[in-house]
Formats: sequence, C-alpha cells, structure tokens
Amino acid sequence: MSFRRARRALLLTAAVSVFGLTLSACATDAPAGGNTAEGGEVVWAIEGANLSDSHMDPHTSQMDVSSMVQRQILDSLVWQNADGSFSPWLAKEWTVSEDGLTYTFTLRDDVTFHDGEKFTAESVKANFEHIVDPETKSAQAASMIGGEWYAGTEVIDEYTVEVKFTQPYAPFLSAASTPLLGFYSTKALEAGTEKLKAGAPGVNIGTGPFVLSEFIPNQEIVYTRNDDYKWGPQGQEAPSIDTLRVALVLESSVRTGMLNSGEAQLVSDLPPSAVGSVDEGATIESKPVPGLPYSLYLNEKYGVLADQKVRQAISLGIDIDTAVDTIFDGQFERAWSILSPSSPGYDASLESTWAFDPAAAEALLDEAGWTTLDADGYRTKDGKRLSVRWIAWTPIADENKALGVAFQADLKKIGVELIREELEPAAYNEQYGPKTFDITDWSFSGPDSDLLRSHLHTDGFQNASQVSNPEVDALLEKAIASSDTDERNGYYTALQQWNAADNAIIPIYVPALISAVDGSVDGLAFDVYGRPLFYDVKLDK
Repeated sequence: MSFRRARRALLLTAAVSVFGLTLSACATDAPAGGNTAEGGEVVWAIEGANLSDSHMDPHTSQMDVSSMVQRQILDSLVWQNADGSFSPWLAKEWTVSEDGLTYTFTLRDDVTFHDGEKFTAESVKANFEHIVDPETKSAQAASMIGGEWYAGTEVIDEYTVEVKFTQPYAPFLSAASTPLLGFYSTKALEAGTEKLKAGAPGVNIGTGPFVLSEFIPNQEIVYTRNDDYKWGPQGQEAPSIDTLRVALVLESSVRTGMLNSGEAQLVSDLPPSAVGSVDEGATIESKPVPGLPYSLYLNEKYGVLADQKVRQAISLGIDIDTAVDTIFDGQFERAWSILSPSSPGYDASLESTWAFDPAAAEALLDEAGWTTLDADGYRTKDGKRLSVRWIAWTPIADENKALGVAFQADLKKIGVELIREELEPAAYNEQYGPKTFDITDWSFSGPDSDLLRSHLHTDGFQNASQVSNPEVDALLEKAIASSDTDERNGYYTALQQWNAADNAIIPIYVPALISAVDGSVDGLAFDVYGRPLFYDVKLDK
C-alpha cells in the first residue's frame, strides 16, 4: 500500500496481500507522462547489512538483500505475477510433462549477457549445475531447485532446455522466477564462487537491465543502464535512468535524512519508528512480505526445550500482542502462523487461538518438574536453573532488540531465565552449525510455501529447531509433489496446525518492507516480495 507522507501514519491491515499488488502500481501519486525526463541518477539508500561480507551472490546467499539488489543484473526464466500466476521472461514458453518430472523451456533467442555472450540453453544448464555443485555450497538456491529431487538439466538445442526431477516438483516455476535461480555468463561462473560472493564489476555479469559498474564494500553499489536491454518481463526495454546508486547505510535515521535532504530519492528497509521522521511530500510504501513471519526457533533437540511442555510454556508466557503493538506502534500485525497471511495456504483459523497466559505457562512448568525457585526467582530442577540462551545475528534492528528485552521480562515473571547473546556472524555460526543454542530468530521471505521444507524437514538446510518427524517430512514431500493447489494448501494447513501444537517455531510478527519515495520519482513498481523494480522509473524534469 502507498500514501503520501502527509497522512503521517503508516496503515497496515491484514487484508492487504502482496499478491494483491500489481506491477503497474506506482510508488508515488504523481501522474505519469509529460512531467518526466530520460536519464539521470536515482540514489537508493538501504541498510545493506552483511552484503559486503560475501553476500553479493544470490546463488549462495540466503539474505533477502542479496536478491533485492542483484535483481538489477540477474534475470529469470519466468516472471511471477501479482496473482501468483507465471508469464514469460527469458523463456518464451514452457511445458510440464504429464508425469510432472520434466519442465521444458523454449528460450528467447535475442538475449545477451553484459559481456556480449549469448544466453542459450547451455547458459541455463551451466548455472543450474553450478548451483547444485557441492563446491558452490549453495543452501537456499540448491533447495529451491529441488535439492535431492533435482535430476539435472539437458540441452535439447540452442534455445530449448529440459529441467528434470526424480519426483514431481510443483514449486519449481516459483523458484525459477527468483534471482536465486538467475543467470550469470560463462565468464562470471569461471571467476569462481568466492569472487561472485564478494562481488565486483566484470565478475557479477548477468543479462539484467543494469550492469554492476562499481562496488565499494560497506559504502555503495553503482549500477549503470544496460543499453541493449529489450527483454523485460512485462516487455520493458532499457531503463530510462542512467544510473542506480545503492547507498549502504546501516542507520535508518541517516537513510531518512538522506531522503529529506534530497541526497536520496528512495530509501528502504525502514523500521516503523522511522516513518514519522520522513518529510511530508514523500510517499510511504509498505509491502507485506510473503513467507515465514519473524519468529523464534526453539531447538527441540538441545537442552530444556526438548520438553514440549517447556516450549509451550514459553509460547504462552510471552506477551506477544502487547510487545508487537507497543514496539511497532500497531503498524505490524501479530503473527499467528508459520506462514504470513499473504502466503499460499495460510491457515486463518489459527488467528486468536492462543493468548498470553502466564498462569497456564506456570502450570505447564510445574508439570515439567520445574517447581522450586532459586534466590533470584528462577525455577530449578535437580539443582539446575531453567535457563535458555537466545543467539541473535548482528546487526539487530532496535525493534527486535526491544522484543528481546520484553520477552526476557515476561519469562522472568514465570521463573524462566532468558539470556540473549548478540553475536557477529562468525561467532553466531560457531553455535548455529552444531546447534548448541536454545533459541534463535529471523523471518524468511518467499512466495511459495515450500519454504517450510527448509525449516521443518529433517534435512532442511535451515531447520534451526532440529525437527525430525516422519509425518512432517511426508507432508512437506507430498506438498511439493502435488500440482493441485487445494491439495497443496491442505498439506500446508496440516503443517501449520502441527506447529501450533508442537511449538517448534513461535511466530511473532508479520514483517513488511517499508520504503519512502521522493516525489520526483515516477514509475517505480514492486515485485511479489515488495522489492522495488526500476525498469520504468523516470525522474521529474
């Protein structure tokens, strides 16, 4: 949704869905045509955290920001529309075999990479084989391409390619629409994974509407117009603007200051608290993100959280409604499910099915044997304090820090010690790898609910809760094998219901990507993730 800053308040409602947005919706209310000019530079200020720490390659990075910025250079086989359907992009057309095992794509014959190399069926094969190569160490992209069910890519002729699976894989088109399965030239792939991850001009070479022309780590990324571009997903040709300069600015107050001073025309990654400092005349864009809401992941194979009663007590013992409403000023909605309301298969029946209930939480802890208190008021059993450690990846948004403080206070009242450790990435991974923690946290975006597979399947690459349940695995596997939408949604409903009882993941709030746009920008659009698209952007004369 969008509105002029003069409204002074960011309005979010559960009724708004990312799939309800259209690409033709502009970020500003300025009329199109007549008042705009070709050329110029747009400065886009984003948080950009960790991009400079080898997260410039969506083939290997799980971070949303990697896909958000590198969409400028990486095109996809297909485009996912606002209603969830798919339309041609680099592929002119495609078919799926009757058994669901083979996707055949007929490619455009007029696409070239930034270095002049032709985009062909060999390009598709090389990129997909690169993603699944163990040496690439891809996690999310390798999972999205089918993981263990990916059987390979076969070149039929110069512009026809088949992607094969060992079992039907329904989420593939959705995955193939993302930058994570986007395409690099042969030269880029030959540069090697480490160089692609680090990012550099002449290394990250794609077919996109912009060319990566400069990258200064922790400062800025500069993209320049690809004059040869004529294969946009909605028929777009070369962008109007000459340059897209992405400023990497960690502090939200500095980003809003850049917008207010005219130093930037667009700022993203804004926390709700920053909206009030945006000058009148700008437009606030708030796009709910499909996927897994910001959640707490409870490690049920480590320490005290192996006891389901303790996990349930924590779920009931934190006042999620008050914390979310207070910290986010009512601008983000409280999450009830491990899928966001804009995700396919969202189970609305879970809404308002549990509430803050410290008395019930205490009763569960009593049943679990944590019946005595130490001198500090924390519960103990067999001389051991009921203590859980929450590791958090830095940098951490102020709002999420405030949530941690609020939950610490809530849990102390029922006798649970919550210790938060704010860790730099290397230190975080030292504990995340062997799963020697009790709780961690994040949100995870994705337009297909198959993203639950990475979080709940026994072999899921992001299974922080260490769930290992044959029934859960079966539901996830049935969901990806079904081409029937209602049937798939039924499996995802069952998974959401299972988690509500198991408490492996505690959903906290539904995030939105909040941007502020200067009135000089016209033609800005957004994809199904709510990420800005610059194909048709022009600046006022």
